[in-house]
Amino acid sequence: MSTQRLYALPVELTEWKFDGATEIAFNWEYDDGSASLLELYEKGKQQQWDASTRLDWSLELNPDNPMELKDEAISIYGTEYWNKMTEKERAWLRLHLQSNSISQFMHGEQGALIASAKIVSTVPDMNAKFYAATQVMDEARHVEAYKRLLHEKFKCAYPINPALKTLLEQTLTDRRWDMTYLGMQVLIEGLALAAFQSIRDKAGNTLAGAVNAYVMQDEARHVSFGRLALREYYPHLSDAERDEREEFVVEALAFMRDRFNQSEVWERLGLPAKVLDEIHYNSKTMNSFRGRLFSRVVPTVKDIGLWGPRVQKAFAEMGVMDYAKIDVVQVLENDGKVAEDFDKKMFVEKSIAAE
Repeated sequence: MSTQRLYALPVELTEWKFDGATEIAFNWEYDDGSASLLELYEKGKQQQWDASTRLDWSLELNPDNPMELKDEAISIYGTEYWNKMTEKERAWLRLHLQSNSISQFMHGEQGALIASAKIVSTVPDMNAKFYAATQVMDEARHVEAYKRLLHEKFKCAYPINPALKTLLEQTLTDRRWDMTYLGMQVLIEGLALAAFQSIRDKAGNTLAGAVNAYVMQDEARHVSFGRLALREYYPHLSDAERDEREEFVVEALAFMRDRFNQSEVWERLGLPAKVLDEIHYNSKTMNSFRGRLFSRVVPTVKDIGLWGPRVQKAFAEMGVMDYAKIDVVQVLENDGKVAEDFDKKMFVEKSIAAE
């Protein structure tokens, strides 16, 4: 059955093609490579999981508020537009705002699936190829989990956001292997972790929270993968090469920071999209969210050595330089541990249900 029936907006085509030509790298030295990446590969093998069995898909979602998020988290809450809405319109808005967010997660995970498959082909280090192969499976599982959440529970989906589409294309069309790492593993995955965390920690529904918690457990390893690989490679770049990558970081982060709007939803509800986008952008909720977005990215960018004046100036202007002091290894490890807490929570709920 076609996915088109679920999209809240008209979609003429459910595919997207562009030229992603790359240089394929074979390596006949099987015992040479990064030891830290080999350790990460072992961890990646051990932490594989099945989205069909680890998650309890029998749990029901509230159709008026699927993830059971508080209304105060909606950026237009308390405005004249919100106050004029009927309860039916507010229920519609909750569903579609949440559906749009999860849809972008799903589309981004497909981008990560393609990017990690590309890394297997292009990265020169054999141990990096090993780990990237585990990430391909991770990303396929993430797409599967978000697809089931949207198709079976929300019964509603949105097309890819134009800003996310552009950044994915920029990342996947660059022939240099390290740019795929930088764009996907460090920037997109790093920002996604913060977005996932927001739902993981605030969702009142266990299924919705658990999907994000389990995805985060994998994504924390993926960011570590990019950090370890680029930390060893970037010290050998020329000043011109490093400057080019720093410019990409600054432009991509400014682009991603501003992409979290909900224009498509406002338009579907018949509200003035430009006015509500401005309210959304300047809301207390979004200001706080944009700040947290960089909690994994800033310390990782610093750690891999892209820490020139241009990058520091950009982070300072965004008001996120304090994140440079964070121990990113500890933060990523915690992202993995929280998933284990959800395992316990799911087990307890199943036991109560059985009784």
